[in-house]
Amino acid sequence: MFKHILVPVDGSAASLAAIDKAVGLAKAFGSAVTAIYVIDPYPFTGVGADFAYGQDQYLAAAKAEANAAMDAASQRLRQDGVAAETKVVESHTVWRGVLEAADAVGADLIVMGSHGRRGLEKLVLGSVAQSVLSHTKINTLVVRAPEAAA
Repeated sequence: MFKHILVPVDGSAASLAAIDKAVGLAKAFGSAVTAIYVIDPYPFTGVGADFAYGQDQYLAAAKAEANAAMDAASQRLRQDGVAAETKVVESHTVWRGVLEAADAVGADLIVMGSHGRRGLEKLVLGSVAQSVLSHTKINTLVVRAPEAAA
């Protein structure tokens, strides 16, 4: 049914839950899987004279975080017996990067985690999952983050 599944990851419990769901679907349908991490290369647009120095530090940290998240995703996929391609992509907004990557790999399903933010936190931090859902024509499965232990 699904030939290619795209799984955006960010290293969070929600994205690991999405990987687990994608594994089950890939095994059931014999789907190819691509896991991606999206970096916004220009988060400081409009900052003053120290912009270049801050940009280099940010990109180094963002790439290190991306590599750590992709290593965790790769390991989880491999341990469950799913061969997957992993990519770190750059885009001005994460949701656009997800959609561009989906088009580039020919994904017919996006499986992504949601942190389940509400209220002010959602307003301030936004929702990548909501933006993807609002702009895509590709089937999208949103996996909720596991509840924290009480």
